[in-house]
Amino acid sequence: MNVDTPLGPARVLRRDPAGAVRGTLVLGHGAGGGIDSPELAAVTDAAAGAGWRALGVEQPWRVAGKRIAPAPPRLDLAWQAVLTRLRDDGVLAGPLVLGGRSAGARVACRTAGEQGAAGVVALAFPLHPPGRPEKSRADELARVGVPLLVVQGETDAFGTPAEVAATAPGVQVAAVPGDHALKKDVAAVVAAVLPWLAGL
Repeated sequence: MNVDTPLGPARVLRRDPAGAVRGTLVLGHGAGGGIDSPELAAVTDAAAGAGWRALGVEQPWRVAGKRIAPAPPRLDLAWQAVLTRLRDDGVLAGPLVLGGRSAGARVACRTAGEQGAAGVVALAFPLHPPGRPEKSRADELARVGVPLLVVQGETDAFGTPAEVAATAPGVQVAAVPGDHALKKDVAAVVAAVLPWLAGL
């Protein structure tokens, strides 16, 4: 379905479970790819198989065919407009978990509080630009205020699992093989997310 936002139409792909809905997982994509990236697709499939309604949100800039994402506040604006529409339409059933990969993970972290999320799943959270640890985004993790799972590649140039754990005490960090793309072992990503979702 398409959803109008102040930045143009966004697109939502919906995957319902076969039986009762345990909760709703809403995932956003990164700056370099869409909601069909391997790890997002795998988590979507697994979550739906475990009873969650899984919704993938494609930001307006991607829908419009643009190559460069807008600034973070504008990403948040479109994301919030989509969530408002989904809530108004009664799509957000049960506990709401927000998440995404990279830039999408940042959006989920920044908006979790005002959206009343029960938890956040951050895949490949870009803690800092490569080689620039002084440009930390740890404050975005610190202000989430609800259970937060960060699934991070062991060799992620945007922040290793150890860096995330050191700068964001209390956040659950799952280290998986690979780099920022999280493509090396998609099954490990799913294996980290599903038990955490079940624990909510």
